[in-house]
Amino acid sequence: MSHSDTAGPVAGPGQAPALPDLPHARAWIVTDGKAGDENQCVGVIETLGLAYETRRIPATGPFGWTAPWGPIDPRQGPRRRDGALAGPFPDILLASGRRSVPYLRAVRKATGGKTFTAFLKDPRTGHDSADFIWVPDYDDLRGPNVFTTLTAPHLVTSARLAAARALPDPRLTALEGRRVAVLIGGDSRHLSYRKADMRRLVADLRKLAGSGCRLMVTVSRRTPVALRDAVRQLVADTGGFFWEGGTEPNPYVDMLALAETVVVTSDSANMVSEAVSTGVPVLLFDLPRTYIRHRRMFAGLAMGGALKPFVGKLEILSYEPIDATPVVAEALADAYRAHRARR
Repeated sequence: MSHSDTAGPVAGPGQAPALPDLPHARAWIVTDGKAGDENQCVGVIETLGLAYETRRIPATGPFGWTAPWGPIDPRQGPRRRDGALAGPFPDILLASGRRSVPYLRAVRKATGGKTFTAFLKDPRTGHDSADFIWVPDYDDLRGPNVFTTLTAPHLVTSARLAAARALPDPRLTALEGRRVAVLIGGDSRHLSYRKADMRRLVADLRKLAGSGCRLMVTVSRRTPVALRDAVRQLVADTGGFFWEGGTEPNPYVDMLALAETVVVTSDSANMVSEAVSTGVPVLLFDLPRTYIRHRRMFAGLAMGGALKPFVGKLEILSYEPIDATPVVAEALADAYRAHRARR
């Protein structure tokens, strides 16, 4: 468990309207530290312009195994000075990930419903598990307090993209040619990369590089080592940029900001959501065992003119940037206003 205090930016153009009593509203983000869950929460809370604390709960142990239906770890309760729920309760609690559900439930009970509770994705315990729930359109959960969008909220905001374009990363601007961001995921509980998948991806990327494009590649901790090594060598051979972590700043947003096209693998709905927020053509490298619900989202984006399959060549696509983050933030703000009015 960890606490950290973070001052969110003031809401700007394209962001949700300020909450009532904004300077006094305090928020917690509660997750088990999984980057995908936490980044979605941070994107929404920062769009609202709120100062917030991150409250990370244990990711392992028996209390995690029984989540979302079981109790919290008593060592993390509000009466424990160093527990995840220590200190004065917030005005708004935003959580994500099944292990956080018991902690949201505990705060709701301890405050008699005074703390406004919000959850991103299906908590698996019903629509009445929180005051506000967001799920992607492809999920089945529905209810009077459930809000849906085609893509997911994230941290790649229009403001961050604009800042990256205004002060671009020199490692990327030095690339001569058409810059293509390549976002590669990895193995998950839904699928594993086969050798045939990896060979096909590297071959298609080589075709793209051979046409004069410069690849700006980022890989995941889940990316198979063989694929990581093959793409790293391809980038070295063709004069691109390869990122796999290290002490230097992560140029992920810069890659998206400077890309004329984005290639993204189909194992990550989050990365696809970030890619279409740029407004540039998004090319999807399809993996045969892609999660069927994610395919619903990809089909919607294709119908909207934002996405086509990646087959080793560029495509022309024209669409307005698709960003669910300010939309979700505004819906949460409306729900919070209604919650405050009832109390």
